[in-house]
Amino acid sequence: MKTKKYLWLLLTVALLIPANISAKKKTEKVKTDRELWTGVLYQMAAPVLSSMSEGRLQDDMQVELSPTWDGRDKRVTYMECFGRLMAGLAPWLSLPDDDTAEGVQRKQLREWALKSYAQAVDPESKDYLLWRKEGQPLVDAAYVAESFLRGYDALWMPLDELTKQRYIAEFQQLRRVDPPYTNWLLFSSTIECFLKRAGAQTDYYRITSALRKVDEWYVGDGWYSDGQDFAFDYYNSFVIHPMYVECLEVMTDGGKKNIWNVAGGNFPKAMKRMQRFGMILERFISPEGTFPVFGRSITYRTGVLQPLALLSWRGWLPKELPAGQVRAAMTAVIQRMFGDHRNFNEKGYLTLGFNGSQPNISDWYTNNGSLYLASLAFLPLGLPADAPFWTDEPLPWTSKKAWEGEDFPKDHAYHD
Repeated sequence: MKTKKYLWLLLTVALLIPANISAKKKTEKVKTDRELWTGVLYQMAAPVLSSMSEGRLQDDMQVELSPTWDGRDKRVTYMECFGRLMAGLAPWLSLPDDDTAEGVQRKQLREWALKSYAQAVDPESKDYLLWRKEGQPLVDAAYVAESFLRGYDALWMPLDELTKQRYIAEFQQLRRVDPPYTNWLLFSSTIECFLKRAGAQTDYYRITSALRKVDEWYVGDGWYSDGQDFAFDYYNSFVIHPMYVECLEVMTDGGKKNIWNVAGGNFPKAMKRMQRFGMILERFISPEGTFPVFGRSITYRTGVLQPLALLSWRGWLPKELPAGQVRAAMTAVIQRMFGDHRNFNEKGYLTLGFNGSQPNISDWYTNNGSLYLASLAFLPLGLPADAPFWTDEPLPWTSKKAWEGEDFPKDHAYHD
């Protein structure tokens, strides 16, 4: 009798489970695009900032180094992680507080971030970053500076005066690094542009020489060379377009003037080039929400989309790219990249790879702190939830229209 009773119970449970799962699926709330974006960004940011706000990041972070690591001090990992994350988070954290679920998350992250900024430059903190060793800190100090430019009122202004003076000193001592003639020139330029914005002593030559060089490296149709030789990779996304345009914006007062000693120091022209590059990126996004995997630093994942994100956040999208279309395309990529929850390691930090743990595709300079450049796709979260970017109807993006047999706009090259 007992055997029959247990068999009945097992059969009942087996029959009920599918029904319960089905019922659960019916009652589950479908996430909005914005909820998907905020969920991923919070998952990315919370382990970093919750630890660093208490001076524990260097104790807590599960560090991963490329199998071909070049032997530099691995503590560069923490500055890479923090700087790159904050450059992507800054617009979202700049929104005013509200009592929504998103608002609660945002407020918590901002509180952690402000404490983390202080830890980063306090020599007595265990999370004092590697400002004064190696050349790599120039790169990631630039992302910290960029976070202050993108969130000046919300992230720079609330810092206490001692912390501000420490940042200015750390930024200025990085003039010890002689950047190579590559995208690195823009790291020096971005730091100096922030110092200008903050009213601190500024090395204008480091700005103007970088702007001159980048303009000389323009090869046409929205693409820049990274130095003398052209490389077919995504460094136009990771660094060149955003930092070039943002530095020009600082130096030209948002395009109201030109820079007298920089030929080509023209903000509207740089903007149009970035718009063209954004159109190319949008066409790269397949109907399935993927993009071509090529070039250096492909482990930066969604950082590939930064120009589209910046154009969207700042209201600079060209007429050829409706906001609802761009949001739908970017959401498809974010869902495809992060929807399977395999891009984080056991402690919740990004793991070496492109989509999952794939350490062998890492470059010799890559650690898992480098990967937080993926946050730069999330800049449109700096727009309020009622902005057209978030409320416009989703539209099929170009390759989706093309492959599904719909009419789509013919492409053409851009000329200055």
